[in-house]
Amino acid sequence: QVQLVESGGGLVQAGGSLRLSCAASGRPFRNYDMGWFRQAPGKEREFVARISRSGGTIYYADSVKGRFTISRDNAKNTVYLQMNSLKPEDTAVYYCAADSNPTSTAVADEYDYWGQGTQVTVSS
Repeated sequence: QVQLVESGGGLVQAGGSLRLSCAASGRPFRNYDMGWFRQAPGKEREFVARISRSGGTIYYADSVKGRFTISRDNAKNTVYLQMNSLKPEDTAVYYCAADSNPTSTAVADEYDYWGQGTQVTVSS
């Protein structure tokens, strides 16, 4: 089992920044690729970003490319999502997830473990 706890969400004005953190415990963090997803009210959960277990391979959704940066610190068992130039349409609950399969990318069902989520609200 892997336990994931997100933090760092909040209310921010459009154009502002937030940094989300996801702390992992349980099985070795370095054995998992990590992803961030988000879910807005009435919408399906959508992929945001993914980072490989070594940190060497990163993917972003087109909607956040150039504004968001995913990173990880394997010594601290933590993955981060730096969000800049936030827009009202970024408002959602943000989830981190762990994937033991190194070949998966953006499909939520393929991730093994999920955090409880943290709310991000961007006001216009």
